[in-house]
Amino acid sequence: MEHKKVIFLTGTRADFGKIKGLISVLESHANFEPYLFVTGMHLLHEYGYTLLEVERCGYKHIHTFNNHTHESTMDLTLAKTIEGFSAYVKSTKPDLIVVHGDRVEALAGAIVGSLNNILVAHIEGGEISGTIDELIRHSVSKLSHIHYTSNDEAKKRLLQMGEVPESIHTIGSPDIDVMFSDNLPSLKTVKEYYEISFKDYAVAMFHPVTTEVENIKDDAIQFVEALKQSQKNYVVIFPNNDLGSQAILEVYATLKAHKNFRIFPSIRFEYFLTLLEHAEFIIGNSSAGIREAPYYGVPSINVGSRQQNRVILPSVVNTKCTVNTIINAIDTIGAVKSEKMQIFGFGDSASLFLKSLESKTLWNVNHQKQFKDIDES
Repeated sequence: MEHKKVIFLTGTRADFGKIKGLISVLESHANFEPYLFVTGMHLLHEYGYTLLEVERCGYKHIHTFNNHTHESTMDLTLAKTIEGFSAYVKSTKPDLIVVHGDRVEALAGAIVGSLNNILVAHIEGGEISGTIDELIRHSVSKLSHIHYTSNDEAKKRLLQMGEVPESIHTIGSPDIDVMFSDNLPSLKTVKEYYEISFKDYAVAMFHPVTTEVENIKDDAIQFVEALKQSQKNYVVIFPNNDLGSQAILEVYATLKAHKNFRIFPSIRFEYFLTLLEHAEFIIGNSSAGIREAPYYGVPSINVGSRQQNRVILPSVVNTKCTVNTIINAIDTIGAVKSEKMQIFGFGDSASLFLKSLESKTLWNVNHQKQFKDIDES
């Protein structure tokens, strides 16, 4: 097999946590040379400057690009990312570009790849959420040549979108590999590192819903007030940097005087997983409450509309974003059925990913996208 260059694009702590296992399996393989294009939240000090987490992995080829714009709107961020990534692609000349999920950085990567006749692989396409993220995710899928889905439901949606069956590989969600690895730190280590003194705690993560930007400040106030009134201990992690995040951070600033809150711009992915595994519950609107928490049997309180179209699970309680409804959910979360669920794969994503790349068939995929009509006979 010929030597292949593969560029991975990462813009957030979350997507890097999901793809790092895929990068590592190629880093140690003689036939593949992975490159990392690091941008987005990774380079923002306010959000923890998580470039350090990427660099800590010791990968050979790491390139950074600041895609932050003064206006911080998604369209301008997309434009700037396209410009920076295009220059990097032209200098690197990759055989494959790998993008993940539903953020504008992934869309930029798919646009650059497809318009430069380079194969694009999309991880976790075919999923639904109901917000602007879903629009971006489906757009990325249509600009991609190869798909790595988390389950058969996602595969079916891609088939509905006209993607050809042989382009879709169901490998599960790559972060599941990390969740059950032997490399996770102990809870004692995590608490000492982040100076968390709570014996019992819940994890809180609340992201802006960009399609409801006019309500974000009020929603954040309701969310935080409910956490305060519940009198439980919380490990609070900053939102992503989408439109409206500053309003949430302003409300979070009122928590600094409260001893039962520990607030962090970011937490290392492996350390976050340990915290999640031992939490009483997770609350907010992060996909971690829908994807990772069920694998650990940790109940989740999903607030508002951000994850409204995700899978329905017995361990997930959906609630409106008002003080009273959130407090009621917190008061009753202990009675929620929280059996462990395996709906996004079985922790072998990296090996399945590598196996697909070792196949000559994958590299012979038609660069001209095909559309497969649904057979209604």
